[in-house]
Amino acid sequence: MNFKFNEDRILADLQQYVEATYDSHYAQTKSYQATEIIIDQGHGTGFCMGNIMKYAQRYGKKEGHNKADLMKVIHYAMIQLSTDHYK
Repeated sequence: MNFKFNEDRILADLQQYVEATYDSHYAQTKSYQATEIIIDQGHGTGFCMGNIMKYAQRYGKKEGHNKADLMKVIHYAMIQLSTDHYK
């Protein structure tokens, strides 16, 4: 398929980004991620949407057009999608 907006490359980068979050020191030191506990306590939607807003508003301000901020927006959207539509 000929993607006009590099979606294939973006999806590959996004997969690498998400996999790296599972390798981070936060994920290695605990048996549960804080996000899992927040979702289990019924606060997942507010947490995810709040983080999406935070990183979207920060984009272009902190460290310029920081790719990591957009990756975080997409990752929190994926977590919300998982919670609402893939259980």
